[in-house]
Amino acid sequence: MNISPAAPRSIWQLGWSRWLQNLSGSRASGPVPGPADRQPQKKAGRPGPRRGLKLQRYWPALLGIVVLLWLAFTSFYTVKEYEQAVLMTFGKYTRTVSAGLHWKLPWPLQEASILPVNRTQKIELGYVSTGDQSYESLPDDSLMITGDMNVVSIDFFVEWKISDPYKYLFQSAEPDQILRSMLQSSVRSVVGTRSIDDVLTTGKIQIQSDVLSLLMDKVEKGDLGIQVLDVKVNDSEPPTDDIARAFREVENAKQQKDTLINEAQAYRNSKLPEARSEADRILRQAEAEKISRINEAEGEREQFLAVYEQYQTASDLTRRRLYLDTLQQLLPGVTVYLDDGSSVQTLLPLTPWDSDNQAGSAATLPSPSPAPSQSPELSQEASGQTLD
Repeated sequence: MNISPAAPRSIWQLGWSRWLQNLSGSRASGPVPGPADRQPQKKAGRPGPRRGLKLQRYWPALLGIVVLLWLAFTSFYTVKEYEQAVLMTFGKYTRTVSAGLHWKLPWPLQEASILPVNRTQKIELGYVSTGDQSYESLPDDSLMITGDMNVVSIDFFVEWKISDPYKYLFQSAEPDQILRSMLQSSVRSVVGTRSIDDVLTTGKIQIQSDVLSLLMDKVEKGDLGIQVLDVKVNDSEPPTDDIARAFREVENAKQQKDTLINEAQAYRNSKLPEARSEADRILRQAEAEKISRINEAEGEREQFLAVYEQYQTASDLTRRRLYLDTLQQLLPGVTVYLDDGSSVQTLLPLTPWDSDNQAGSAATLPSPSPAPSQSPELSQEASGQTLD
């Protein structure tokens, strides 16, 4: 290869000139081409502008603009309010940056990984959202075996967020998948200890609480930089339609049972106060009767003792008084006449002895027919007077 002595250039200069020539579409100054490479000469006239030389003059400015754009796009970054950025220098952790506009060394010297630490994220187990409020079931994740060896399809929804960006990035690889595996393990462990009735009906709240507690313990031991916020049972149902229909019938029967129990309880509550009130009334009445009987017995005892004292003092008179009192009780409403065999008839009404009216009326009654002369007899005659 011969180089013209009039324009000595290096091999690199020749390559650079050719590159600019191809870029501008014109030829740059260089060695005089040979006869075979010479292009047809233009006709005599005004020569055209040499655009290649002008572009060669401005390429440092273009290169500077490219460098400035590269620095602008790789050195400045923005962190939103719900985010934090982890700044790394040559792939090594440097610091954690909060929200705002920040500057760093251009890539690949420094790199910033922005994480949504304050945004709640979710994991769906047993189903996946397909948009427009529609879902697609995942039987491999939802089918589980209960403690009584039955198969149930149950879906879970977990809410979580990043608590430590450094641990989330550097403590483990793919912490999202690790959290999902921990969730599957926790759910199967808890559901495996429950009966199918608890899983399908009343035990869902307790299952949620147990899964949340177990999952939080596993995440804390794994030190993933993740915080579990809540675990919810989205749905639980039998795996086939026949089993689902049978469980619905069982559930309806349980509801009817609960309804009847509630009705019986309401009837019991309505009757118990009335029965208690009647029992209290009977007890109070019996207590009053008891006190009355005791008082009556004590009064009769005192009366008997008083009569006994009088009997000891005047036995004949007391005996006669007792006889007349007994006669008054045996013959109520009867007027008794006593005849002593004389011509004078004496009326002795068996009424209270302090009644003046009764005595006056007895004195005005006509005397009965004379009785034979024997010992005094007792005759009875019906009358309208009461002996009470």
